[in-house]
Amino acid sequence: MNVSAISAEHVYKVFGRRPHEAVKRLKGGASRDELKGLGTAAVIDATFEVQRGETFVVMGLSGSGKSTLIRMVNGLLEPTDGTVELDGQDVTHLSAAGLREVRRNKVSMVFQHFALLPHRTVGENAAYALELRGVSKADREARAEEALGMVGLKGLGGSLPSQLSGGMRQRVGLARALAAGTDVMLMDEAFSALDPLIRKEMQDQLLELQSELGKTILFITHDLNEAMRLGDRIAMMRDGRVVQVGTAEQILNEPATDYVAQFVADVDRSRVLTADAVMVRPVAVVGPESGPKAAHKLMREHQVSSLFVVGRDRRVQGLVWEDDVADAVRDGAERLPVSSDNVTGVSPDTPLADLFHHAAATRAPLAVVNEQGRLEGIIPRVTLLSALSGPTGTNGAGPAAAGETPLDTAGAR
Repeated sequence: MNVSAISAEHVYKVFGRRPHEAVKRLKGGASRDELKGLGTAAVIDATFEVQRGETFVVMGLSGSGKSTLIRMVNGLLEPTDGTVELDGQDVTHLSAAGLREVRRNKVSMVFQHFALLPHRTVGENAAYALELRGVSKADREARAEEALGMVGLKGLGGSLPSQLSGGMRQRVGLARALAAGTDVMLMDEAFSALDPLIRKEMQDQLLELQSELGKTILFITHDLNEAMRLGDRIAMMRDGRVVQVGTAEQILNEPATDYVAQFVADVDRSRVLTADAVMVRPVAVVGPESGPKAAHKLMREHQVSSLFVVGRDRRVQGLVWEDDVADAVRDGAERLPVSSDNVTGVSPDTPLADLFHHAAATRAPLAVVNEQGRLEGIIPRVTLLSALSGPTGTNGAGPAAAGETPLDTAGAR
């Protein structure tokens, strides 16, 4: 059975004198503001799973409950109700010794304000979790040095934290988490204390490290653009509740509530959406062995001015245009007038912002191809422009994108 790295099921956290009675009221339909002195509900009925190797971002404004949620994951707070599991182990009611074992071996934490020991060197800070675990000095120094190199601080192990900039100190915190070697990393507003330029550099650093190491990351932020940039999936929180979980594309294109829709209204969609999110299935393609008559028939049936020529392996070999095909039919030609000059291939993860200069250079639709060069979809200009205007339904492109239009082929298998 594939066990999630982190699992929260119907988790509540209420601070106050009568928290369990407050939970009963909440389960009965009471709102956060209707507890009448029973307590303050920080998290209400939170359920989610984080898969191994996933960057899962919990996004919400101040007071939404996101920081309380992450503190229940590593056992700093005990849920009032519900369960939290790490790698299949219920951490909700672990003893103090059990929690220490979990924090030493399963989970590492990166804090907003660095949490470095000021009188210890950078190297000693990076190795601190290993020291607590009882790792020998030689081994922990070697692992700390390796981790510092990963975050761009090679050679600075002998410095003191006070000698470093804010961005460099946060890199030490990240190195400490990496040196610990845990599979799960919890990052609570880890970059929010940094200025915008350094913050973006740290985001780039995290994305690069994650592509190499494949850690499980639970990342807390109040910044929507940061959430969209870093998260494989995002949990949107409001007033203690998780109101939507999905990819950045799903949250932009299919907001679950009016609150989410208003929240994402000002997002720069061109920086978040990718070719994969807006591409549509071609209504027809043609095989290289097909004749002009077959291509002309497809064009008339589907009222398109061009067709991609696709081989049996689904690799794009070129494009045929309506005028050229009509001329070939009139002249009795047997071969397709295939052109490759106007074919522009883009990868599925190309951001929309990077597609416009490609679209401007050709009148043909863009071909979305995978790493093997096989056609996965197309992006006509009208689809590219409409994707910027707001939610448009499944996959951001209407029925064709949802797979409701059959893929007709002539000679392509």
